[in-house]
Amino acid sequence: MGELVIMEGIVIVLQVLLTGFTLYYIGISFFSFFRRRENYTTPPAATFAVVVAAHNEEKVIGELVKSIFRMDYPRNLYEVFVIADNCTDHTAAIAAKEGATVIKRFNDREKGKGYALEYGFQQIFRLKRNFDAIVVLDADNLISPNFLNIMNHRLARGEKIIQGYLATKNPNDTWITRSIYVGYLITNRFWQLAKYNLGLTCALGGTGMCIASDVLQKFGWGMTSLTEDLEFQTKALFCGLKVSWAHDAVVYDEKPLTMKQSWRQRQRWMQGHCNVASRYFFKLVWQGLVQKDFRKIDGAIYLMQPYFTMLMGVGLLYSIVNWQQVNWWWFLSGFIFQYFYLGLALFLERAHPRAYLWLLYYPFFTMTWIPITFAGFIHRNNKVWSHTKHVRSISYEQLRGQTQ
Repeated sequence: MGELVIMEGIVIVLQVLLTGFTLYYIGISFFSFFRRRENYTTPPAATFAVVVAAHNEEKVIGELVKSIFRMDYPRNLYEVFVIADNCTDHTAAIAAKEGATVIKRFNDREKGKGYALEYGFQQIFRLKRNFDAIVVLDADNLISPNFLNIMNHRLARGEKIIQGYLATKNPNDTWITRSIYVGYLITNRFWQLAKYNLGLTCALGGTGMCIASDVLQKFGWGMTSLTEDLEFQTKALFCGLKVSWAHDAVVYDEKPLTMKQSWRQRQRWMQGHCNVASRYFFKLVWQGLVQKDFRKIDGAIYLMQPYFTMLMGVGLLYSIVNWQQVNWWWFLSGFIFQYFYLGLALFLERAHPRAYLWLLYYPFFTMTWIPITFAGFIHRNNKVWSHTKHVRSISYEQLRGQTQ
């Protein structure tokens, strides 16, 4: 009898935690219903070092460099640096042919994007030319022509760390890429834009990031975990710096085609996320309480997201085991509510009508986050980098033709 009471108490606590977490993010999403229109008329002045960390990316690096040099920004105000990290293919040669400055790096012990960026930043800061900001891109990206104009405008307003809009380069390929496409639309609108409107820190996405050089030089990069972007945004919070959001500065990212590829990539993210959470959560919460800074408390809540995902998995398993006690009408009502509410994000983002069909199986894709998060938690101290292979050589012109 006592064990039953304890079990019921645990279930109630889990339900309260999950309900609170869910309501918190639903509440935040309400602030995405409006978007301030910005007039990007600030004269071009800021200088940029556009940095790309690339490991064996000969299939995609050429089109990225081409798209960078086609931006609507004075060519003399930016330079492209490709860090050819432990490359054994033609990445360096192709990047150089397209006009990029290539920085070659060979290190068998310290592998991964974080280490490559650290090395690249050190080389760039030793140059005679000074840059006002660093823009970080991934090798498989394509970039919108207005990207640097928008970042120039934001830097002139005093923003120091800016995340661009993350879009999908290959949404039509498989049900995996379609699900990821839908997920990014929802996240960009209901979470990133909403947090920006509230004055909270947004999340760095690993690519499409613009960081003022004085910030990097003062605080350093030093991010060599599997999720260097999350670690940097967390350390920035400790220093009183928040990440802002540029909804009109778009970076197109290639998404994995298969569940196996997607699983490997997302597990790496969860390994890094859990590792960062274990190191910084309590410090961030304490500092937020002492300084009465809700931005830091909100950042700490975000660090706990994998743990809430695992709690959700436990709750789902409990419901399946005790299916006779579950009000399945609530589950059905929740699914219907989720479809229409998430569909609102697609509507606000003016998504193609086919995306509403993709939203039907998007919940099944999100369910795969549960076992992936458990796997990431178990291997959270494993810092071995897992490279995602990119094979889609899509030009910016082809991309625009697909979306029109």
